[in-house]
Amino acid sequence: MTPANTVSRRNFLLGASSLTLLAWAQRRALASSLSARAEAHIEALIAQMTIEEKAGQLSIFSDMTRLTPQAAINPEAGPPVDKNLAQRVREGRLIGVFNGLGAAGARAIQRIAVEESRMKIPLIFGADVLHGLYTVFPIPLGEAASFDPQLAERTARAAAIESTAAGLHWTFAPMVDIGRDQRWGRVAEGSGEDPYLGSQLAVARVRGFQGKSLTDEDSMLACPKHFVAYGAASGGMDYNSVEMSEQTLHEVYLAPFKAAFDAGALSTMSSFNDINGVPMSANRKLMTELLREQWKFRGMVVSDYTADQELIKHGVARDDREAAKIAILAGVDISMQSDLYNLHLPGLVKSGELPMAVVDESVRRVLRTKYLLGLFDNPYRSLDPEVEKRNIMTPQLRAVARESARASIVLLKNESNLLPLARSGQKIALIGPFGADIKNLAGPWAPFGKSDHVVSVEQGMRAVLGDKASLTVTPGSLIEKPLEGGIEAAVAAARAADVVVLAIGEGQDMSGEAQSRTQIVVPEPQQQLAEAVAKVGKPMVVLLRNGRALALEGAVRDAQAILVTWFLGTETGSAIADVLFGDYSPSGRLPVSFPQDSGQQPYFYNRRTTGRPQGDGPPAFKARYREVSNEALYAFGHGLTYSRFNYERPRLSTERLPWSGTLTVTAKITNTGEREAEEVVQLYIRDCVASMTRPIRELKGFRKVRLPPGASTDVQFTLTRQDLAFYNLEMQFVAEPGEFDVWVAPSATTGVSRRFVLNAS
Repeated sequence: MTPANTVSRRNFLLGASSLTLLAWAQRRALASSLSARAEAHIEALIAQMTIEEKAGQLSIFSDMTRLTPQAAINPEAGPPVDKNLAQRVREGRLIGVFNGLGAAGARAIQRIAVEESRMKIPLIFGADVLHGLYTVFPIPLGEAASFDPQLAERTARAAAIESTAAGLHWTFAPMVDIGRDQRWGRVAEGSGEDPYLGSQLAVARVRGFQGKSLTDEDSMLACPKHFVAYGAASGGMDYNSVEMSEQTLHEVYLAPFKAAFDAGALSTMSSFNDINGVPMSANRKLMTELLREQWKFRGMVVSDYTADQELIKHGVARDDREAAKIAILAGVDISMQSDLYNLHLPGLVKSGELPMAVVDESVRRVLRTKYLLGLFDNPYRSLDPEVEKRNIMTPQLRAVARESARASIVLLKNESNLLPLARSGQKIALIGPFGADIKNLAGPWAPFGKSDHVVSVEQGMRAVLGDKASLTVTPGSLIEKPLEGGIEAAVAAARAADVVVLAIGEGQDMSGEAQSRTQIVVPEPQQQLAEAVAKVGKPMVVLLRNGRALALEGAVRDAQAILVTWFLGTETGSAIADVLFGDYSPSGRLPVSFPQDSGQQPYFYNRRTTGRPQGDGPPAFKARYREVSNEALYAFGHGLTYSRFNYERPRLSTERLPWSGTLTVTAKITNTGEREAEEVVQLYIRDCVASMTRPIRELKGFRKVRLPPGASTDVQFTLTRQDLAFYNLEMQFVAEPGEFDVWVAPSATTGVSRRFVLNAS
């Protein structure tokens, strides 16, 4: 399948043009290459370094000297680096630090490294910049709803511009874990349940973070994480074990990583979980045999926060010393926060238990990456306080934040065309804990965002409404607790209004790391608020704030209009107002399936077929629960606009795809509504008969098209044999001749199929 693309409406932020495929391929080929001079310098350094200095290059710590209170997001662990950071730098006992901000402070620390340490090796400064630094963009799951890789590339580029201005070289992002179980809180950080969409966005974000060249002042090293299958934690419970077939691991969970590495990412992070009994920080088969030997990955692997030390709790290491040995032999180059490598690698080498060659290879990867970032030639790159002043919270950054936020909003439902709302002539009651809220806009893993710079829903709406008295704002309840007199006040506000806008959902601390939920529903106090307000009988628009798919119930599910607004970041209110009042026709599509009930989890559209599928006829003895059918409430790919689109049955260039040929699928799409709008046209396939059960549908492409009323366009996709391949019982990636169904459709459960045959020759 040729890579999905979208129609870009503007160039990259600050005049940087979108990368051509040719230039990208050329840069990828050079991404891990160094000059002979640089390679010789690296070997000379390794030859001169003591084992203690080598262990230092493989150890990274949280920068407590510059850590802001809101960025203290990890549990306290490891040594008190804040008390002896300068001395550690002089002694060469760390590769760098993370989650400290400020160009001036980083420059002072870097000066010690390159002027006072024996080896003069520059430090690297990293941080968790998942969806923006100070200017916060939508959570990655929300941005995935845009189905727009070029937009994701531009937001990553914007984040890199701001982050490098604040003294950073390395981001622990993008998070490319596939999330098929919505109980898992970290679904919010990824791109949803589909490996094709996840791979496209992984590539886009790597390209955006790293830019044209890793040596550029505004380039930030990407770190696709968490390697691997962290999103498949049993029961959706964070940090839990993973049991998985080799086929699913490679087809679903490894696919976005491979795409990210092919795009030039030169670091990755080992995940907390085990796979089939082997913790990832001890998994030589995946981190060395697959990643390095088969995939030829030349970058560096950093453990997740103390993940190497957690091998003891996993029960595969007796103590810290053995955990350090197991981790580095498995392929973990850098120990994060635990200090195990500093403490134990020297002794392990001196005892003969750990070959010096293993340590040298990890050091080589680290030094090579620092060279590729330009740090040896310019150790003070990205450490200019004047640049920091110019590139923080700029109007250009905020414009991209607003654009990405409104493109992330998904219109699930719009009965009787309740939306868009009129700007005048009606009274609106904005009800719910998120109406005036500014503390829950950024979402999880946005620790550096500034709440005093965000736009609330109320502020966004008031900026649009001419008559400020036409909007009343009533919280009604707290997020997870009732508010005394709240429901009564909300009901009164609803009675006095012509339309209700109900801003409800999850607080930002209900999604993200360590925030698994057994019931993925609107919290009970807010559900009770919704039920009471709905009884008033006024038209109601629900604004969902959420970091995962939710099982909607009662009055929320039955509301006339529902908008999924995720956590949209700095420009939340402006973007929501753009959609509510029709300045922007919603174009987002669900990157995760919304279930009918929490008990359906894990639920995903591309599940395998069973011998007793739902089908037609009586429900007994079918693959379903007693309470609900085995279908989504809102399917993957679903989303409405303020117009209507007609899909004609797709046309095939041939009904027999040659083994080494191509097949073009064409569908005529017509805007039959009364407004210009943007449609996400999706391509799905199904292998009708194969040697193994295959998914009921698989996304293989998508296009975004913008059409004025009455206009039509032909949307084309190209399929090859490679798009039909899968891992068979022998773990061979093969396509099998036979019949395939293909759909061009607006979601994973709609559309009319055509059938073609893959020839054997």
